[in-house]
Amino acid sequence: MPVYTTNHAPSVLRTHSWRTASNSAAYLLPHLTPSMRILDIGCGPGSITVDLATHVPSGHVTGIEYVPDPLPAAEALAASRGVKNVDFRVGDIHALEFEDESFDVVHVHQVLQHVADPVKALREMKRVVKSGGGIVAVRESASMTWYPENRGISDWLDLTGRMAKGKGGNPHPGRYIHVWAREAGFEMRNIKRSAGTWCFSSPEERDYWGESMAGRMESSGFAEGAVKEGFASPEELEGVARGWREWVGEEDGWFAVLHGEILCWK
Repeated sequence: MPVYTTNHAPSVLRTHSWRTASNSAAYLLPHLTPSMRILDIGCGPGSITVDLATHVPSGHVTGIEYVPDPLPAAEALAASRGVKNVDFRVGDIHALEFEDESFDVVHVHQVLQHVADPVKALREMKRVVKSGGGIVAVRESASMTWYPENRGISDWLDLTGRMAKGKGGNPHPGRYIHVWAREAGFEMRNIKRSAGTWCFSSPEERDYWGESMAGRMESSGFAEGAVKEGFASPEELEGVARGWREWVGEEDGWFAVLHGEILCWK
């Protein structure tokens, strides 16, 4: 039931590898204790997963991904940092291969927007987290804004939204993920809501973000799918990539992402 619009091409992994526990899961970190057992769903290249493992030195973190493609890079990252209390495997968020109440924390970052039934996924996450204090942690994008105006970036946002909806996904659901949590069986009094941001404005940040986005338009599963499935022409993708690179060169260029965050206690 994944409806992911891209794959794990180098341009995509460049974006995902930038994510860390501090810049993408800060809302969760104060609630971690050293011996916790954590499940990180949608781990990708493992940058957040490995970071989480350093916060639970006497615990353990398991990262799962619905395809095996990024897992060798995740294992290599853990080895390069000397982090041993982590493992990676293939798994399905809708049918987790773990016993009830197996984990102290179940974490997802930018994952529920890419599955067809996020409420079912949350029910499964709730099943495998422990009662009496276990936490389900979710962070999803809610909105994006940038400066200066840029036709290519506007076309990119429109295209990604149309493509995600066309495949059955839920683009940028951060503003209502708490509603999904309630539908999955969590009580509102046990759901803590917050918001976090990413901001890219320095020359180095613009180069990282803008070139990653431009690269996705040129060589990735997203680009292939967009053309093959009729969402965009090659020329339109070229225009989007050109817009991103124009933004990279703007001295006043600024791009921000607002995320919705929830902590759900079972």
